[in-house]
Amino acid sequence: MNIGIVCFPTYGGSGVVATELGKALAKRGHKVHFMSYSQPFRLNLFDENLFFHEVSVNDYPLFDYPPYESVLASKIVDVAVYEQLDILHVHYAIPHASVAYTAQEILKSKKIKLPYVTTLHGTDITLVGRDPSFEPVIRFSLNHSNAITSVSESLKKETLKTFKIDNKISVIPNFYKYR
Repeated sequence: MNIGIVCFPTYGGSGVVATELGKALAKRGHKVHFMSYSQPFRLNLFDENLFFHEVSVNDYPLFDYPPYESVLASKIVDVAVYEQLDILHVHYAIPHASVAYTAQEILKSKKIKLPYVTTLHGTDITLVGRDPSFEPVIRFSLNHSNAITSVSESLKKETLKTFKIDNKISVIPNFYKYR
């Protein structure tokens, strides 16, 4: 498969889990395309199945804050078209799930179907998600995700308590699936 992964490149848990998952998928023969504003710190590109696509945000005098979400959506569309992605996996609800939805809609207009999975990691729900100004966006993008995973049962419960989520949330503890 050709898999797109969107994550923050930092030392936090979401970047670590996303990178380690992508590396494991690459070892199984899948082509994994990471998209972020810089290379994830745990990503070494010494595997022929790992790729990094930098999301470059330019400064514009008009904006106080660079429009990262718009540039990321465009990057996802470009990578999906050029690399023929089969699925997109976004880590962290804000802004990645809403950006995935935007990219998915743009791709539909090009007759390309790209399902996306959203993985919840913690502060995207328990900290950022508690800000009422984000609630409609988080709820909408999670309800439009093709699948949702959570790294813990307690995070799943917190998400269901905080937001009106119709989608099923599957718990995969830090992506270690017990047999």
